Amino acid sequence: MTPEIVIDIGRRAIEIGLMLAAPMLAASLVVGLIVSIFQAVTQINEVTLTFIPKIIAVFLALIFFLPWMLQLIIGYTSGLYMNIPNYIR
Repeated sequence: MTPEIVIDIGRRAIEIGLMLAAPMLAASLVVGLIVSIFQAVTQINEVTLTFIPKIIAVFLALIFFLPWMLQLIIGYTSGLYMNIPNYIR
């Protein structure tokens, strides 16, 4: 196994990890921004007010994007398994 193959596998794993985390992080960011604007407008300074909407948004994003996420990780894993003979050389 050459260093280029190892670097490529690692780079692809990091890319997949970022792609898997992006939908939930984006949903949390958007909901957090909306709740922060709402708190600034109404002057409600309740810290726990941000947690419940963010948890719900992340859960909904996970449910919505789960098929795509599974397809992505299964494709990456099956590609690794199929290329094991090439990595051994």
